Amino acid sequence: MNHEQLAHTVAELQPRALTELAELVRFRSVADFQQFPRSESEGAAAWVAAALRAEGFGEVAVLDTPDGTQSVFGHLPGPEGAPTVLLYAHYDVQPPLDEAAWTSPPFELTERDGRWYGRGAADCKGGVVMHLAALRALKATGGIPVGVKVIVEGSEEMGTGGLERYAEDHPELLAADAIVIGDSGNFRAGLPTVTATLRGMAMLSVRVDTLAGNLHSGQFGGAAPDALAALIRTLDSLRAEDGSTTVDGLAAGAEWDGIAYDEDAFRADAKVLDGVELTGSGGISGRVWSRPSVTVLGIDCPPVVGATPSVQASARALVSLRVPPGGDAAEAGKLLAAHLEAHTPWGARTTVEHMGQGQPFSADLSSPAYGAMARAMAVGYPGEEMQAAGMGGSIPLCGTLGALYPDAEILLIGLSEPQAQIHAVDESVSPQELERLTLTEAAFLREYATSRA
Repeated sequence: MNHEQLAHTVAELQPRALTELAELVRFRSVADFQQFPRSESEGAAAWVAAALRAEGFGEVAVLDTPDGTQSVFGHLPGPEGAPTVLLYAHYDVQPPLDEAAWTSPPFELTERDGRWYGRGAADCKGGVVMHLAALRALKATGGIPVGVKVIVEGSEEMGTGGLERYAEDHPELLAADAIVIGDSGNFRAGLPTVTATLRGMAMLSVRVDTLAGNLHSGQFGGAAPDALAALIRTLDSLRAEDGSTTVDGLAAGAEWDGIAYDEDAFRADAKVLDGVELTGSGGISGRVWSRPSVTVLGIDCPPVVGATPSVQASARALVSLRVPPGGDAAEAGKLLAAHLEAHTPWGARTTVEHMGQGQPFSADLSSPAYGAMARAMAVGYPGEEMQAAGMGGSIPLCGTLGALYPDAEILLIGLSEPQAQIHAVDESVSPQELERLTLTEAAFLREYATSRA
């Protein structure tokens, strides 16, 4: 195999890849249609569909999934007898949070200090562009040696499960011999890494009601039960004294026995303020990859500006629980709901609503596809060996694909290394990582085709 020619072609394609990434980042494709226009997500879906058609994909379809969002599918048949590889990414993104806090506009890809900044640049519009560039590089250097299916999801960040349900209703659509999920990342920039495990997720909304309406805090405070205070106490019950997660009946998870996450490196990656302690106990890798973790994502209560001297009648929070590999997200969600109801003080009325879930995932690193990926990563990252790490986040589709296609080999790679700051202000992508992983993916498709010949 002429890896030098492939590497040269990938490098030549990078300016086009960055131009396309800028086009795709421009769409404000947050799948929360109460806050962001549906037309922005539809525009991003149309962009992806047009890009696939331009690369010769047939059967390109914009799929209306059961959660009201759109995913994009395309199929490019391979040579006779060649295996089929499914390439996955998602075009929907997290909300930008405080747009004024961004150094440059979140939906305008901006180069700064050798990185490209914009919402979705790494998670996961960069993954879409990576797939396209890898396929172009192969077409320019002898052809694509496998059949390729591409699926680009439109609601991964919301966890609403539309694509999972669509896939379950159309089980032949995404069938493949190997699946490359382009939505994870290297443990460190420059260190080629496959993601061996993912935590699952259960997301709940909890509402606490105590009064028929707000009351004057001077006239009634002290005896009237404050719903916000009750909610705070309820949420506090989810943490032990050291900050580790405590949900009644939920297993504590296990230590991670692979690559170690150095505490100083973690503090730097997480930008922990000087003097502030980390939460939990045991190794950092276990805390973020193989143990449960609860996060309060938001609280509905009066903001400080404009607040009145009132005892609150109602308060609500959105709570996320990350579920370790080996656990069941549905069962964990039930335990979390029961815990919240049991720990609400003063007889306050508690209403819990399940908002979404995704199952955890574990990969089989001994499979032939991982051997092909190890060889490919040596091409993309000369002098480095493939590493395996966990990822604390969730990709709900992985569990669905694993159940639908138990013989398929699922691999996770991507652009979300620590400096990318995905889900945060000033998300960015390294153009060097984009080039290296594009080369890696192209080399993998060649290696995998040869290994299956």
